[in-house]
Amino acid sequence: MTKKPDILILSPWYDVAMAELDEHFTVHKLWEAKDPAALLASLRDTCVGIADSKVCDAATMDALPNVKVIAHHGVGYDGVDVAAATARGIKVSNTPDVLSDEVADFAIALTMATCRRIPQADRYVREGRWEREGDMTFTHRVWGRKIGILGLGRIGIEIAQRCAAFKMDIAYHTRTRKDVPYKHYASLVDMARDVDILIAIVPGGDSTKHIVNREVLDALGPNGTLINVARGSVVDEDALIAALKDGRLGAAGLDVFADEPRVPQALKDMTENVVLQPHQASATHDTRLAMGRLVMENLLLGIAGKPLVTPVN
Repeated sequence: MTKKPDILILSPWYDVAMAELDEHFTVHKLWEAKDPAALLASLRDTCVGIADSKVCDAATMDALPNVKVIAHHGVGYDGVDVAAATARGIKVSNTPDVLSDEVADFAIALTMATCRRIPQADRYVREGRWEREGDMTFTHRVWGRKIGILGLGRIGIEIAQRCAAFKMDIAYHTRTRKDVPYKHYASLVDMARDVDILIAIVPGGDSTKHIVNREVLDALGPNGTLINVARGSVVDEDALIAALKDGRLGAAGLDVFADEPRVPQALKDMTENVVLQPHQASATHDTRLAMGRLVMENLLLGIAGKPLVTPVN
């Protein structure tokens, strides 16, 4: 019987999808190891593939010198040292496209929940306040508003198409203009000043760290709403908290944070104008299974020395 190739999973994702890997590989799970260093040492000569959902650094690659492919579970791969992988001849993949519609749906849902204060209204009913105090205070409409999309990649395009169905006036900020029927802003500050709602959907990493800073938040203003379905690093979290506390920003809907899963208590305490989610934009059974199967396909191809389906480098 031919031995299945050894692969290492650095961090867990959807159990059903991970279980399917057993058909093709001998799977080793780093987070379950009592002695992770010993596991890495035992796989030094045999491990040919790595699957991760968060971080894969150069030290891990050096510990497993025969790895041919790192298959990242997620569209954003800022936790993978791609330069180190490339220097070592290791192919890297991610899982774009299969989650674009899911994240776009969630971005709209989070926008609706934040602007229409759906979680707050749910509590209002459950706490008996509707009966005691009468109608809840009015909220803000979503349809027809001016919306600015920070980033117009695969997911950004899907978000824009959904916004169009809500009769929104759509603008976007990217470094280069796209061939789309939406208004392009070369300046993020200028766009923030002109829109009601700003949705962030850019990759993480050094190039976008704190791109949504105090100046952008002040431009968005006391009637503005920030929605972040990108990465926590994209927003200056301290500046965001200060803007919300001071009333310089109206509201925020956040699915991602700077130090997940640790969320600042200040944000948790803002129950009236902030909606918080546990980084779940792509977290449906359907999409996570599709992402896991794409990870598996890239592993099989990379180990076989064939071109990847969704290469990063």
